Amino acid sequence: MEQLAHQIDRSLQEIILSSENQLEILVGNCQSEMRLTNTQEHILMLIENNAFTNKEIAKQLNVSQAAITKAIKALIAQDLLVAVKDSRDARIIRYSLTELAKPVADEHAHHHAYTLASYKELIENYSEDEQVVISRFLTDLVKKVRKEG
Repeated sequence: MEQLAHQIDRSLQEIILSSENQLEILVGNCQSEMRLTNTQEHILMLIENNAFTNKEIAKQLNVSQAAITKAIKALIAQDLLVAVKDSRDARIIRYSLTELAKPVADEHAHHHAYTLASYKELIENYSEDEQVVISRFLTDLVKKVRKEG
């Protein structure tokens, strides 16, 4: 039991180190040629089909509006986003992708799909009963880390 507790600790530390300063954990490397952060790529993917405000993006990604403002400024500077005034309320600014940004957003969505496929492939190595235990363990672990349990 002690050995498993240490293994959990080491595994979580490894996950933290590999995801440091990133909004999400994705399997593999980004295939985009653009020099963007995961957060910037995720913003592009998020607004690929809908124009969002800074506040809406921050809420969707669960990060501060200041962090989104910084990321958006960088994306606008690289001609990946455009600011568009809302048609019903000109005080509201929404952001839309440029043509240059669309392949980056698509690639990031593909990266998400690849990550989920990798998890599914990993899970297939375990029986249904083992998968139930793994699921319960992950749920309990998240509660413990969040200090809910």
